[in-house]
Amino acid sequence: MNTSHDAVSSSKKQAPAASGTLLLVRHAESEWNVLGKWTGRTDVHLTEKGRQQAALLGEIVGDIELHHAYTSEQIRTVETLAHLLTRADKNGISHERSPHLNERDYGDYTGLNKWEVLEQLGEEVFTKIRRSWDYPIPNGETLQMVHARAVPFYKQYILPRLLKGENIIIVSHGNTLRALIKYLEDIPDEGIAEVEMQFGEILMYRVTADGKHTSKELRKINIVPPKA
Repeated sequence: MNTSHDAVSSSKKQAPAASGTLLLVRHAESEWNVLGKWTGRTDVHLTEKGRQQAALLGEIVGDIELHHAYTSEQIRTVETLAHLLTRADKNGISHERSPHLNERDYGDYTGLNKWEVLEQLGEEVFTKIRRSWDYPIPNGETLQMVHARAVPFYKQYILPRLLKGENIIIVSHGNTLRALIKYLEDIPDEGIAEVEMQFGEILMYRVTADGKHTSKELRKINIVPPKA
């Protein structure tokens, strides 16, 4: 299959033979991404560019047999998955939507323009709001709280499928995926601020019996993303 993408891969120790592949995908560009708004749980659709991004993501997984898909409840992840699967010619796989994979609740910041908030609060506080492990948001969630719902769901429902040899795709959100990456890669609390799941990337993992990664591959499409 001819694709237009850059692929980067790096292997660690050999994955168990029984482990399937876990694919992590961030939803494509949404209507509020373009406006620079904190979206959180708000349901907004993909832009036309986002639909094109999602289709291109489908091109770079055409060589992988997929057995099951999970998304959040937000429509932007469902639309991303739909366009991805259509382009990859894999529309027949089963799909579940789970609140455990929902985006972080941004509380009082939901709907605000991020770059205006940056001007008001300054770089240090702004970075803590967006990237830190446990910096509080009024009436919202910390990344630690997202981790507390996403990781148990992964361990209870997704990991058993992987250990049966199934290839599982999760389409979710930047913070939810950061929480899963933290668990998969054993990233310390103080190191999570440096982790970001970019638009147009797919992370692929093989895992151990406890759900930690043994190998990791990055595939990405040639798109200049909007500011996250």
